[in-house]
Amino acid sequence: MPTHSWTQYDVAPSAARLTSSLRDVGYDFPAAVADLIDNSIAAGASQVSVDVEFQGTNSFVSISDDGCGMTAHALLEALRFGSRRAYEQGDLGRFGLGLKTASLSQCRRVTVVSRRSPSTRQITTRTLDLDVVEEWDRWLVVEDEPSDAVRRAQDQLAEGPGTIVIWEKLDRVIPERQMESGWGRRRVMSVAARTSTHLSMVFHRFIDGLRDGRHLALTVNGEKVESWDPFGTREDATVELPLQTFEIETSSTTGQVQLRRFVLPSRDTFSTPEAFERLSGPLKWNRQQGIYIYRADRLVQFGGWNSIRAIDEHTKLARAALDFDTDLDESFQINVAKMRVILPAALRPMLETTIQELCLRAGDVYRRTSSKSAASAPRGRERHTGDLGDVGVALRAAALEAGQMGALAETFEVLRRRSPELWRTLGLEP
Repeated sequence: MPTHSWTQYDVAPSAARLTSSLRDVGYDFPAAVADLIDNSIAAGASQVSVDVEFQGTNSFVSISDDGCGMTAHALLEALRFGSRRAYEQGDLGRFGLGLKTASLSQCRRVTVVSRRSPSTRQITTRTLDLDVVEEWDRWLVVEDEPSDAVRRAQDQLAEGPGTIVIWEKLDRVIPERQMESGWGRRRVMSVAARTSTHLSMVFHRFIDGLRDGRHLALTVNGEKVESWDPFGTREDATVELPLQTFEIETSSTTGQVQLRRFVLPSRDTFSTPEAFERLSGPLKWNRQQGIYIYRADRLVQFGGWNSIRAIDEHTKLARAALDFDTDLDESFQINVAKMRVILPAALRPMLETTIQELCLRAGDVYRRTSSKSAASAPRGRERHTGDLGDVGVALRAAALEAGQMGALAETFEVLRRRSPELWRTLGLEP
């Protein structure tokens, strides 16, 4: 054991101040719920129910699962800030903070009710209450008199193993002055709807059974959450470009990153108008274009091109799935809320050419749709383009493959100045 000559001082942080600070690590309500569902998946759950109930000052949220449950010791450890449990590759957890920080970002009191044994009705209940922590300025977890919501959870687990997390004192969801108001009730309905939409994206691979063949059944306030596949893979006219695989080296390992690229159909080639509208997503077509980043099959970031290129009306049908596993967490600098990553510096130049190719293909589909619209426009507004637009797309693709996009861009700029009408007809207008 190494020896040191310095004098040591054990300086414990103020529990009251630190827990208050940890409430602001970046969660919104849907993301906080999603972080708890990560724990349910890790526990082998096949069903997860989210219930947001408005009862004035007694309003609460419950997230219940039919996973393997926890022993009393494991439950206490789960409520420790910086849990001592080890995470294996592929685990959705990361920092040992999710249950606490996600819950307390929305409420002041979180209670976990869990049953481990299938045969013995042994139910453990523990509570982390900020009012208690602030009063004593200690990291206290208590076994308290159960509220009605907690009693209901205990009764629910009489049927078998599982875990239920109860959020009470919802000060971040409903401001105190609105606790008994109609606005508060509408607020609860609104966050439930947004949560359902968010979960349908984040866990769409789990809902569809794409990870390991098991289908995760999710409900929000009793309503089944249907998966939202960003890539329209069920549409016959969706085009998938060849899979790209990249290697990223870290200080301790070499990991793989996979990129799947999709060009979604134009409106007139979708199976139904309703399917087109649904695939537009919660942010609608322009803001839903871009790279969807998955960590261990769980969506952590969506929309936008991560500064590789700008969002553009002409490329709104372009979407890509970028996958990495937990061994590359450090390289992607995933945040505590699992809502944001940073592309590794070594990966960015590898993606540029293949993303540009995707956007060229998507722009071609968009241009063809625009040409059809122009061809069917009333006389006097008709725009004759013939097949010259194909020439512009072909030139871009060839320059991309030859590594001459810079030279081609300069050529196009000269053409724009000299023959602006031909430049537009070739489909070169941004």
